Amino acid sequence: MTLLAAASSVRQAEDGPSCYSALVNEWWCAQYVQDRRDEIFDATTEHLSITVAAIVFGLVIAFPLALLARRLPRFESLILGVSTGIYTIPSLALLPLMVPFTGLSATTVVIGLGLYALTVLVRAMLDGFRAVPADVVESATGLGYGPTRLLFKIELPLALPVLMAGLRVATVSTVALTTVGTLVAYGGLGNLISHGVQRDFRAELVTAGVLCVLIALLLDGVLVVLQLFLTPWSRAAQT
Repeated sequence: MTLLAAASSVRQAEDGPSCYSALVNEWWCAQYVQDRRDEIFDATTEHLSITVAAIVFGLVIAFPLALLARRLPRFESLILGVSTGIYTIPSLALLPLMVPFTGLSATTVVIGLGLYALTVLVRAMLDGFRAVPADVVESATGLGYGPTRLLFKIELPLALPVLMAGLRVATVSTVALTTVGTLVAYGGLGNLISHGVQRDFRAELVTAGVLCVLIALLLDGVLVVLQLFLTPWSRAAQT
């Protein structure tokens, strides 16, 4: 064992310190990615899953709120005001306030980020419904469409372009906000960023930052493809 340790020390001395060692501390180091690939993969997977779960939670809450605000206009200002007010609460305060109820868990981060997404999602849904031509709604009503069928067959499909634009903004924003989950130890790549800041670990900071950008681009691309799939008439209009 001693001979092996000595041989390892000799090889390190001959090759020089690693590019992410304290002596070198380069901004980019492929060796760091190779050596810590399992840790990086776990952080990336956690970051992606929390982001997606938060957006889904936000959509589940935003959809009925937007419908309520549209059907009862007197509540619109209240709903928009509350959703915007939540967004102004600093994450440094919101997540710790939720801990007594949800604990130090990913659920705390998902709920917090989902609430933050409401300020974009609710407005996007309302704007999307308002973009539906009134004559189309009247024609569908005249053909015997009931409120539920009218909503899901006519209004929602025509509102999708505006809704998807808001969803893309909310998703990219949530990718960045997920990093604050490190306050409760569930920040995905935010945990690496926090560690990199504390230790002045440049390779870790850059790697986590680049992966955050890649996740945002990936999810945005997925949403663009999903929009094209859900709105085939828009492709036909472009051609």
